[in-house]
Amino acid sequence: MKKMKHITYLAVFLLVAFTGLAQREPDRVYMPNVKTVQLYASGDQTAYPVMSVGSVGALELHFDDLDGYVKNYSYTYQLCNADWTPVDLSPFDYIQGFTQNRLTQYRASSIATTSYIHYQATLPERNSAPSKSGNFLLKVFLNGDTSQLAFTRRILIVDKLVPISAVVLQPFDQNKLRTHQKLQFSIDKTALSVLNPAQQLKVVAIQNFRWDNIITDKQPMFMRGNVFEYNAERDFLFPAGKEYRWADLRSFRFLSDRMDKANLNTQPFEVQLKPDGERTQARYIVYADFNGFSETRATDNINPWWQGDYANVTFTLVPLNRQPYAGKEVYLAGQFTNYKYNEDSRLTYNAEKGAYEKTMLLKQGYYTYTYATPEQVNANAGEMTYTDGNYWETENAYTILVYYKGFSDRYDRLVGFTTVNSRGAKEQL
Repeated sequence: MKKMKHITYLAVFLLVAFTGLAQREPDRVYMPNVKTVQLYASGDQTAYPVMSVGSVGALELHFDDLDGYVKNYSYTYQLCNADWTPVDLSPFDYIQGFTQNRLTQYRASSIATTSYIHYQATLPERNSAPSKSGNFLLKVFLNGDTSQLAFTRRILIVDKLVPISAVVLQPFDQNKLRTHQKLQFSIDKTALSVLNPAQQLKVVAIQNFRWDNIITDKQPMFMRGNVFEYNAERDFLFPAGKEYRWADLRSFRFLSDRMDKANLNTQPFEVQLKPDGERTQARYIVYADFNGFSETRATDNINPWWQGDYANVTFTLVPLNRQPYAGKEVYLAGQFTNYKYNEDSRLTYNAEKGAYEKTMLLKQGYYTYTYATPEQVNANAGEMTYTDGNYWETENAYTILVYYKGFSDRYDRLVGFTTVNSRGAKEQL
């Protein structure tokens, strides 16, 4: 009896710890059989999952289950505060319709040598949709049991009440003039009742929709009536990085410019990419990229979602003088790794070759990525200074999120959203 009680307590403890981990770490895949999770604004795989409050069918979800047989997947939404901690509200308070819904659209792979089941959905569905603005986690799980999490993904739902004017500038600071970009903006709070800005307003700035190096908890430099100006010289300064690297894997039969060799006699296939060199000493070169986003695509006249194949793809980074970075770990960074710096994305130094290597199972597509060296293992923020360098001319997209919490509110509402490009282009929801 005592042994049974001990096992029960242990199971409850693990369940609580597992659920808590999911809440602390959004954008995580928990099941190793789940691959190529894509959640994006409908029709554009390089568009972050952002939608207006009340929208239906604004997002697309895709993922594969490599176990190769149909399972009972469901999903729900979790409302979170600005810092992505779950709110203390019942799902009935922020989900209109069913609080859980099954994923009923799936298809077995065909043609592909790797067997999998492809699941997809257009979200939100009319019978289950978030009813409030704010930060939401999409949780996909098995057998109607939310403790059997397959993966989580962030969604931003906006109620645009606050106009934002923004521009990206070169810093005045001589030490950061050539390496950083400064985001300067103002917000108009006319539509809000703000008595205590420090307590009721929260502004978050994101570079290329990377959540590992966001800047937040800054106060306006000036307040002119209903307009708050965020233009302090040392606020909202981002390392500019360089343009993202790319891997064109849209075909495994025909080698692209970045593929060195491919072995199609194994299952999954094996692909060796051409070595990437350290770029800190290289001159800045302008070219178009996806700012870390990736696309599931194919040039083989097939449907990539359920006919695209998989390959074990090896990335190689050659450091300067083929010497390892002292006291540093190197990680692959991009939306396909969720900018997570852990064993799933860590490269291993090969002393024989004088290079870092990492093999990942990837589906046919076009991937953009970079290499990061966080200050310590599992640190949240990635640093590209050692592998790529920082050049203020780099093209980056910056997003500003404005959260508001009234004195009677129990969660942070997302009331302002805009994205501005360092080249001057501006995107609106």
